Amino acid sequence: MNYILTTQCADGVGLIAKITNLCFKHNLNITRNNEFVDREGSRFFMRTELTGEPSEQFLSQLRGQLPEGAQVALHHGEKTKVVLLATKEAHCLGGVLLKQYENAMNIEVLAVIANYRDLEPLVKGFGIPFHCVPHTGLSRVEHDEKMAEVIEQYQPDIVGLAKYMRILSPEFVARFSNQIINIHHSFLPAFIGAKPYHQAFERGVKIIGATAHFVNDELDEGPIIVQDVTQVSHANDADTMAKMGRDIEKTVFCKAIQLASEHKVFINGNKTVVFS
Repeated sequence: MNYILTTQCADGVGLIAKITNLCFKHNLNITRNNEFVDREGSRFFMRTELTGEPSEQFLSQLRGQLPEGAQVALHHGEKTKVVLLATKEAHCLGGVLLKQYENAMNIEVLAVIANYRDLEPLVKGFGIPFHCVPHTGLSRVEHDEKMAEVIEQYQPDIVGLAKYMRILSPEFVARFSNQIINIHHSFLPAFIGAKPYHQAFERGVKIIGATAHFVNDELDEGPIIVQDVTQVSHANDADTMAKMGRDIEKTVFCKAIQLASEHKVFINGNKTVVFS
C-alpha cells in the first residue's frame, strides 16, 4: 500500500532520524523524501512517500516523538475533494474540469457554484453538479453565507476560485481557512482594478504572468503557491496579451490545485513550502 506522510513542527535535533526510524520499526519503506527547515521561523517540514501497512499506533507514536504541537497526517491515495467557484470566465474552470476528465490530477470536483448561469452548460457537460447563487440584492456577507451553505454540503478539502470575481468577506475566509486557492494576474499591485492587461499594454510591459495563492483577509496577499510568466513585445496588443494571460492563469491554477492534492504544499506563515 502507498502512503504519503506529511509532517510540520518546531525544528529540533534529530527529527529526520526519529521519523525514519519509526517508519523502519513499523516496516514501512521510504520511497521518496523531501524536507525543509525554515531557519528564521525555526520550523521543520517533511513529506515522505511510503509503502507498507502502518499500524493504528503509528501516528500517535510519531507525535509522541516530535515537538509539542506537531502536525502529522497520513494520506492513502484518496482523491482530494474540490468545490470550484466561478463567475463568467471559463478558462480556469474548464482547465480543471478537463484535467479531472483525463485523470491527470488526483482530485474529485464535487460541484461548481457560480453567481451567474453562463457556465452551467460547460459544467453539466462534464456531469458535475452546478449551483447558481445570485448575488443581486444581497450584501457581500449575505451572499457569502448562501455560498458557504452550498459549499458545506460537499465538505471539500479545497475551495478553488476559478476566476470567481467577488471579494470574499472575512467571515467566509475564516470558515474555510487555509482551504481557498485563488488565481489572479501577476500585475497586482502594479495594475489594480479593471482591465489590467490594457493597463499593462499602455505601460509597455515585457512580461505578463499569473499567481495562484491561498486566500486570507488581505486582498490578493495570501501565501503564494505557484507563479509563472511569459514574454511579450511591442507587437502584442492588449487583447492578445489578455489571451496569453488567460493561458498562464489556467496553467498556474491547475498546477496549484495539483500540488495541493498531492500534499506538496505547506503553509508557513504568509509563505508556503512547496515540494516538487
